[in-house]
Amino acid sequence: MSLSVVVIVRNEAANLRACLESVPFADEIVVLDSGSTDDTVAIARACGAKVAQSADWPGFGPQKNRALAMATRDWVLSLDADERVTPQLAAQIQDAMRSGAATAYEIPRLTRFCGSWIRHCGWTPDRVLRLFRRGQARFSDDLVHERVVTELGTRNARLTSPLLHDSYPTPAHYWRKLESYSQAWARQQHGRGRRTSMARAGAAAVVAFVRSYLLRLGFLDGAMGFAVCTMQAQAAFGKYFALYCLNRQDDPSPTEPPA
Repeated sequence: MSLSVVVIVRNEAANLRACLESVPFADEIVVLDSGSTDDTVAIARACGAKVAQSADWPGFGPQKNRALAMATRDWVLSLDADERVTPQLAAQIQDAMRSGAATAYEIPRLTRFCGSWIRHCGWTPDRVLRLFRRGQARFSDDLVHERVVTELGTRNARLTSPLLHDSYPTPAHYWRKLESYSQAWARQQHGRGRRTSMARAGAAAVVAFVRSYLLRLGFLDGAMGFAVCTMQAQAAFGKYFALYCLNRQDDPSPTEPPA
């Protein structure tokens, strides 16, 4: 069984080489770039990837489907540039493809935040469906938080070795992603006619913190666990607040400014 690895990127020069070098067993690597201004494209080509560039950004789901359409091998492994396949996971992936026991596989993901691996907070186990037979699955069309949608009757299974996710080396990385994802989520929900309130935004923040810090044992991750749970509360508030502001733009404005 042959394997295509697909990756979408933009300005990922700091991450991409390590990502691609973690999959030497791949028969094909597809990298779809969306306007990088650093050395991302050169690094992808130096690693032997088949590289394409898109002039627009349609959102995560549609962009990943574009990359998927470029894959030609029997199986597809979808990765982000800040993810790494360990030798143990590589062996499980190859065994899974050979076995034919399933046509799609979830992989547990272990995320590092500011130098610490987070093992609770709802981040672990973070199972993501990333390995599947080509033609048996596609990505949802969500602008953000896209997911793999499998064909009816697809047999799914789980691997056990984690995919390493080094997404947040500094707080600044988290804040940048938070702003980008919150705005994309709000635009998507607004386009679907969804409305919210400031009370809903506040409640979402409280629920997010309690769930991640207490119910999902974030306190066991120490200081970094508290930071993660607090930031998750801010993320929950931020996306609903962004939607609230879009809702306000739809409402008729007062004819006179307040005194």
